[in-house]
Amino acid sequence: MKSTIRDVAKYANVSISTVSRVMNAPETVVEEKRIKVLEAIEALQYQPNGFARGLIYKKSDTLGVMIPDIENPYYAGLIRGMQDAAVMLNHSLMICNTDRDKQRTIAYVQSFFEKQVDGIIFTSDSLHEEYYEEMQRYRLPFVLASTNAPEYDIPSVDIDDEQGAYDAVKHLIEAGHRRIGMIGFPLGITISGEPRYTGFKKALQEYNLSENENCIEFAIHRFEHAYDAAERLFTRCPELTAVFAASDEFAMGAISYLRDNGKSVPEQMSVVGFDNIRMAQMFIPKLTTIDQPTYDIGYRSVEKLHELITTGKVEVLREKLPHHLIVRESTKTYSS
Repeated sequence: MKSTIRDVAKYANVSISTVSRVMNAPETVVEEKRIKVLEAIEALQYQPNGFARGLIYKKSDTLGVMIPDIENPYYAGLIRGMQDAAVMLNHSLMICNTDRDKQRTIAYVQSFFEKQVDGIIFTSDSLHEEYYEEMQRYRLPFVLASTNAPEYDIPSVDIDDEQGAYDAVKHLIEAGHRRIGMIGFPLGITISGEPRYTGFKKALQEYNLSENENCIEFAIHRFEHAYDAAERLFTRCPELTAVFAASDEFAMGAISYLRDNGKSVPEQMSVVGFDNIRMAQMFIPKLTTIDQPTYDIGYRSVEKLHELITTGKVEVLREKLPHHLIVRESTKTYSS
């Protein structure tokens, strides 16, 4: 059987608290006792139990992370940034996939509390009142990554989704397109659905193209949903020459539908995505897209949570990171 801290204390003829101090603050223990404890640890091959230490010190150096869809390639960069920051700050991550299911999300909050995580990062989903209340009930520090909740004073790291969508549509308009559609996230359900649709409309209105506002179809989250939405969109608005897709995966779904129906991109249809996932530059044609700094969002969210845990506050409550338009092969200048 594995040795316990009690075994070490008995072997060294000291108290359990003395053993604990030797492991965590050795300078506070007189040399004679410190040597005895170290000899006992070596003789018994004692290894401290991290969970038990967490119970004693109310600190586990573990952060809980909630991801809505681990299969979505968007989260690869986000998690990589979180992991690198966690390593730098001596934390480990516990990642859970919620599937945007309310009961599962609440159950994960309870599980994180039971496992003594020091804080939670909640990503890319709406912060429903039930989630907020649950985390408040357990007094768990938490930070929002790639999402925000203006109604609560919760630290967040994301981008300006409305401005990003505006920039994408403006690029199409300045390339000469006047019949522009959109494949977007459902409004009022997903956190980025409303602002990206608002950015789409804002660009159209600014250039007196408001007649295009109704040329929008909604997809839930994935490639296949966007493929079906593209069929509905191009059937209803066959005169379109360009499409803004609310994610790169949606853009890929739209392009695949166009290809399957004899339309070439960008020769007959320009398509702009959003996110700049790694696949965006591998896809054919390479995607023109809005680059979200996913790695930086992940990294900063861990830094911000670490700041909240260690100081009880953050210097910047709502942090917006810059986005960039990346022009590749899926768009071209329109000539009638």
